Amino acid sequence: MGLVMGHSILEMDEPEHHRYRSLIAQAFTRKAMERWEAELVRPIVHGLIDEFAGEGHAELVRQLFWPFPVHVIAGMLGLPAEELPQFHRKAVELISIGFDIERGLEASQWLYDFFAGVIAERRQRPRGDVISVLAEAELEGQRLTDEEIIAFLRLLLPAGAETTYRSSSNLMFGLLTRPEQLAALRADRSLMPVAIEEGLRWEPPLTGIGRTAIRDVELEGVAIPAGSPINVCLGGANRDPSRWERPDDFDLTREPKQHLAFAFGPHMCLGMHLARMETTVAINGVLDRLPNIRLDPTAPAPQVTGLTFRAPSALRVVFG
Repeated sequence: MGLVMGHSILEMDEPEHHRYRSLIAQAFTRKAMERWEAELVRPIVHGLIDEFAGEGHAELVRQLFWPFPVHVIAGMLGLPAEELPQFHRKAVELISIGFDIERGLEASQWLYDFFAGVIAERRQRPRGDVISVLAEAELEGQRLTDEEIIAFLRLLLPAGAETTYRSSSNLMFGLLTRPEQLAALRADRSLMPVAIEEGLRWEPPLTGIGRTAIRDVELEGVAIPAGSPINVCLGGANRDPSRWERPDDFDLTREPKQHLAFAFGPHMCLGMHLARMETTVAINGVLDRLPNIRLDPTAPAPQVTGLTFRAPSALRVVFG
């Protein structure tokens, strides 16, 4: 991903990683999160639900879960609404480098040029959005360069929007296919944090992540030399039967334990609190606005699919 992202937080080690992450984190304060929830996430979610709430049926992935996170991130970055479709398309093309190198590189250059212009404007006239905060962030006399800001911004939309839409869809799939648990959550919203963590454990949106062995080690009888690239299967870890009883079951009554959907350690997902907040607002919106929601019995049964990224391609529902 470094080919298209640039030198981003994904590939940094200490002490560079700590410095960079500390500067980036200045844009993700609790105060900012509360403002985003009130000014962006709730209006976006309910605006999308408004478009189909009176119809008695919907396809929740296409009409809600897919569009809402990218609208939120665009709002966080202070991007004009008219630029959102092309911005979203380029972000999707960026992560297509795994199977279309030329398209991925072209999207990377387009986003570089686009963000370079925005950063220059924000340095002159800051607005209080994420790009403005990053342009002004300072730690012990150090500030972020344009290259560092652009690398993070090219990462933010695919990482934030892609995973959040999938994790919200996966949780809704788990609830819709287990009506008794959906009813329990509808009746007791204090279960929402448990539901979100169980959804992330049961069907993480991203199944694997890259790491490098920093010393020789033996794991389960396998010798791993220092310097070896490791593909850590987060999905497999989250269903490890030595850690979880009935690991393949989606169960809101499960005793909470640390899962690996957001990875772990120094590189644990910087946006995990934002993702949890967005999912909370979206699922509550569905439960509040769409009475007696259930899978459409005339539609094909939904399935969660995907190797690296996982989500249902559609969630056709009826309500009312």
